[in-house]
Amino acid sequence: MESTRQNKIARLVQKELSEIFLKITQTFHGTLVSVTSVKVSSDLSIARVRLSIFPVAKTEETMALIKNSAKGIRFELGKRVGSQLRIIPELTFFTDDSIDYIENIDRLLNEDKKRISDQEEKIGKKENEEGKQD
Repeated sequence: MESTRQNKIARLVQKELSEIFLKITQTFHGTLVSVTSVKVSSDLSIARVRLSIFPVAKTEETMALIKNSAKGIRFELGKRVGSQLRIIPELTFFTDDSIDYIENIDRLLNEDKKRISDQEEKIGKKENEEGKQD
């Protein structure tokens, strides 16, 4: 269970990182990076940052750029929150694929609805044909 202090720091880091990524992604042209969640370790030295990247096709390329510039991002974060935090946490980045998961479930449900409606149409046609024969 996370402490109140961990939650406050996580929210602060998330807010500042989203502003940093907003500035950075302007150079990526057509790529959107969202900070979906931040979890801070109990000693406040490590922050696990989950990122959602759109379009999905550019996820690996964008994550590689972000991981390579992690020190620069931490430095920029330090400039923004240095007066509020004694220790600037080390940043570890992960992709958040929950949006992909949701889209996949939505796609499967739509396919299922289509299959059910197709079956209902077939049943309706059979009933009409049987009604005409009587």
